[in-house]
Amino acid sequence: MQKHYYVFFNSFFKVKEVMKHSLVVLLIIFVSACGKNTISYQEIGERTHQSKEVAKKFGMQLKAKLQAAMKEGGPINAISVCNEQAPLIAKQLSDETGWDIHRTSLKPRATQPDVWEKSMLEDFEKKLSKGDSFDMLFAQDVVKHNDKASFRFIKAIETEKVCLVCHGENIADPIKTKISELYPNDVATGFKEGDIRGAFSIIQPLE
Repeated sequence: MQKHYYVFFNSFFKVKEVMKHSLVVLLIIFVSACGKNTISYQEIGERTHQSKEVAKKFGMQLKAKLQAAMKEGGPINAISVCNEQAPLIAKQLSDETGWDIHRTSLKPRATQPDVWEKSMLEDFEKKLSKGDSFDMLFAQDVVKHNDKASFRFIKAIETEKVCLVCHGENIADPIKTKISELYPNDVATGFKEGDIRGAFSIIQPLE
């Protein structure tokens, strides 16, 4: 009986020692993998909230400009205003925050998505097809961007009915001509109401 107890306790302590060693190895791997590219959960929450607010501000300011342009001169005028004002709003917000703030899309009118943005947008499409609401279509990560650790945030933009005049499936010829004039490489058409038009993308350098 004593022999059995000895075998049991000897095995138990061996297992305990192996587990302890494994935990140490895992901890070393975790720390090595993380390096400087980590921030606390609290900071992630704060940066995500700040990014959502900036994206909201961008959307509201641009929408107000487009509505005023539509009233003043119709869709063709709105296209010109969007062409001029969207980059200015993005630059103003970027200057205020020190972040890179822009819009992109899988079917862009101006800014092509980078690898990370493309991956996130494709994931949003899958989530939308499974019934996720637009409130849930955002993502954040801490990754290398231009060789610098950065906090990245992206939030999907919903295609509303008013967007279809310039981004829909049946666009009037005068509007098509204006789009071609301002955006020679445009592929941002063929959308339906409720589609993902694109996304607000924000890059916050951490270094």
